[in-house]
Amino acid sequence: MLWFKALHIIAMVCWFAAIFYLPRLFVYHAMSDDEISNERFKIMERKLYREIMTPSAIATIIFGAILIGYNPQFYFSQGWMHAKLFCVALLLIYHVLCWQHLRKFRDDKNEKTHIYFRFFNEAPVILLIIIIILVVVRPF
Repeated sequence: MLWFKALHIIAMVCWFAAIFYLPRLFVYHAMSDDEISNERFKIMERKLYREIMTPSAIATIIFGAILIGYNPQFYFSQGWMHAKLFCVALLLIYHVLCWQHLRKFRDDKNEKTHIYFRFFNEAPVILLIIIIILVVVRPF
């Protein structure tokens, strides 16, 4: 079980690293005004999303499900776990929103400003704080 917990944490850290970095790339991409930069950001965003962010999200969910599978009656009776899973669902929605933004940039149809992406970049920070508190403190 400890190996799966370690793998879950490693995957979660990788997922959050990517989910923090991709919107930061969107900030810079929205500010770019030359074709070379535009194409470079498209490549960076695509690779980050496909090769790090999505596989890390999948691994986080798989290893989390395995951990819950060790004692589902306990975990599903805990209020903190329900709140954590709700936050993970919100994070998955954010993940999909990143994919939608990535596609708009890819197709040169982005209409959002770098200021929007600066605020967009903050949402997963709040989710990370809540998830860590829920898991460590278990307030309810």
